[in-house]
Amino acid sequence: MGAGTFAEQASRFGRNMILTRLLAPEAFGTMAIVLSAGSVIHTITDMGVKEAIIQNPRGSEEHYASAAWWLALGRAVSLYAVIFFLAPWISTFYGNHELLRLLRVVGLGVIFDGAISSRAYIAVKGMRFGKWAAINNGGGILGVFLTVLLSFFVRDVWALVLGNVAESASRCLLSYTLCPYVPSLSWDREAIRDLLKFSRGLFGLSFLNLIFMRTDVFVLAKLYTSAQLGLYVMAVSLVQTPSGFIMNLLGQTLLPTLAHVQDNAARINRILIQVTGVLVYVGAPILIFTFFCGRWLLSIVYGRSYAVAAASLIVASSVALANLVNGQITTVFYAKGMPQLHRRCVVIMAVLMIVLIYPLVKWAGIVGGQIACLVSILAGYGFQLARIRHFTGLDLARYGRMLLRPTAIALAVGALCVTTRLATNFTPYLTNIVLGIAGTILAYAGNIFILTRNRLDITT
Repeated sequence: MGAGTFAEQASRFGRNMILTRLLAPEAFGTMAIVLSAGSVIHTITDMGVKEAIIQNPRGSEEHYASAAWWLALGRAVSLYAVIFFLAPWISTFYGNHELLRLLRVVGLGVIFDGAISSRAYIAVKGMRFGKWAAINNGGGILGVFLTVLLSFFVRDVWALVLGNVAESASRCLLSYTLCPYVPSLSWDREAIRDLLKFSRGLFGLSFLNLIFMRTDVFVLAKLYTSAQLGLYVMAVSLVQTPSGFIMNLLGQTLLPTLAHVQDNAARINRILIQVTGVLVYVGAPILIFTFFCGRWLLSIVYGRSYAVAAASLIVASSVALANLVNGQITTVFYAKGMPQLHRRCVVIMAVLMIVLIYPLVKWAGIVGGQIACLVSILAGYGFQLARIRHFTGLDLARYGRMLLRPTAIALAVGALCVTTRLATNFTPYLTNIVLGIAGTILAYAGNIFILTRNRLDITT
């Protein structure tokens, strides 16, 4: 699973490096609007079929899998119809008539996603991750290569749209190739009832998450040009690529793992503390690197014109780390079959985004979008900590020690680097690169020392 996810994210990283040199920033800004608008409708009707199959003890039974497949396909077809008829209104709202055709084409990917073989999800439930990696990551890699190929002939946003649809189609085809499946025409009422019960607990979560994740794009698309939005989106995606790799890997492995021990609260808490500790010990030093080397990194990866979005990259790095840590608590709720416990957290994040995004963007510019994200995720994370304490009996003192040690080291090293920066006479560009690399190494050295001195407290 790790190898497949890494290969896919590496190919996406390489794709972005190539496309930013072939396509104008406007193409990425327009694509962000297309994906965000389509995602609104997609998430409103999310049923969580994959999660339901993995979590439910009956998930591998034929009647349950068949019911899940028909529900997923019916939802996908209905969803495409909604996207098709709403496309003219969305294009009028943004004053871009090209969005009409773009939305109707990119919506085809929804049908392919809904038609994926239920046997592919059963493979994940059985922890046969090799097949799922080949389907999910293999389809992603095929879509990436096709997008790059198209960009040499189609030098606009259509290369991105067609590549996105090809990615979904590739996953669907691979799912039936590697996990052959023919759904039954019979209906199991109990299976339908279980699926709908899980879906009710999930209802609204994806849409609320979308508000948190995409409100910045909707607001910036109205306040700034497509070119400025493209610079922002690509800078944020630079940190979302590796964080997405980690989030997908942990989500797809920990969900079935925790589902197997869902009645053992002590074991769940131990796994949660261990995974969270690893994330913070590895992630905190990276924040130092992005703070000092953000402009240099964007210039190397995308080109000098993208360096102006360095502030967005820096704040996005903090958002990504907080989101990763918060996501592990969410996985516990899903594994226990109670996704509704996550709803209030998402409501908090969505409301804060709606309230904060406009004033912060007007005050701080484009980077205000990520500042609003950071405030929102920290508030939601704090709420989830209080909730899981009562849900599983999590020892917050032990959990807090895992967070405070690497955070304190990163802050101390960062302060030292800032002081050094002010005392040097070298060019700011070169000094920032040296301090960023040296500070990251020093922070990791401090983390290793703490772990060794405390006899690897992270695993005990």
